[in-house]
Amino acid sequence: VQLQASGGGLVQAGGSLRLSCAASGRTVGTYAMGWFRQAPGKEREFVAAMDWRGGSTWHADSVRGRFNISRDVAENTVYLQMNSLKPEDTAVYLCTYSLGNNQAVLTTVRAYDYWGQGTQVTVSS
Repeated sequence: VQLQASGGGLVQAGGSLRLSCAASGRTVGTYAMGWFRQAPGKEREFVAAMDWRGGSTWHADSVRGRFNISRDVAENTVYLQMNSLKPEDTAVYLCTYSLGNNQAVLTTVRAYDYWGQGTQVTVSS
């Protein structure tokens, strides 16, 4: 499975961005897709995830109410709509893909099998 993320950029605080991540290759076994982020010198942090079949979603407390994850099943694409952006949201945002075989909750890195290259989001104050 290959993941291609796009949509990052530079935005002022209070602005919005929409990230996209398209999965290609052997995607018939998609269990979930999600987003993590990593700022310089910090650990990778869970942002949001979505169960591919049922559409259930999870969002980190730090982004709940501002970010929203969604999907297009036919296009094998997951989106992250980010509103009311804050400087502390600045990070590389990583798209990720789970086959559901790792017996781990979707808010953890261990749940995921494939990772995209990341897209930079910079929020200026």
